[in-house]
Amino acid sequence: HRLREEIVSCRLRPGEPLKFENLRTLFGASFTTLREALTSLSADGLVLAEEQRGFRVAQATEADLIDVTNARVLIEVETFRNAILNGDDEWEIGLVAAMHRLNKIESKLEGPVNETLHWRSAHAEFHYALVSACGSPTLLAMRQSLFDRSERYRSLSAAFRPEARDKIGEHRELMLAAINREADRAAGLIERHIRNTAENVLK
Repeated sequence: HRLREEIVSCRLRPGEPLKFENLRTLFGASFTTLREALTSLSADGLVLAEEQRGFRVAQATEADLIDVTNARVLIEVETFRNAILNGDDEWEIGLVAAMHRLNKIESKLEGPVNETLHWRSAHAEFHYALVSACGSPTLLAMRQSLFDRSERYRSLSAAFRPEARDKIGEHRELMLAAINREADRAAGLIERHIRNTAENVLK
């Protein structure tokens, strides 16, 4: 999880070699543990395994960004619609709580929110809360993998954003569409939310 966080936050940069000795010093983990972690992250598309050359952080490219964005929109819209259809009172309560936690953390921050682990954790929990009642563990697992890959690009987007973005407003709109059971509106909002980040990175 720590290695994933270093990659998603772009502290380990796209294309950077992942040398075992450096990683052992950084994480205090054994060779076997590191290899297992890197293999797992490779399966998630965050690390590239190169024959005879070891591992490196996956490159951030325009083609990959477009591919991940399109795939994420398909999965996210489907899981969000299903969650709105299947979600009960406990799902709504969890979603409102996740929104409240995200807002509380953001209101106390100074500087770019993308650089704090607590904000990123609350942000991920909010987005998971939106779709958690979709009823399909398989779709949720696929969605999580795409979310992690897209988070790397969100970190880049936040670092180079040309103008401020009303993230609190966007998240509140998503929550309200969900608890009001407005599936069509929710689908449009989540697609726009995802594509806005991708479009900013491409610019």
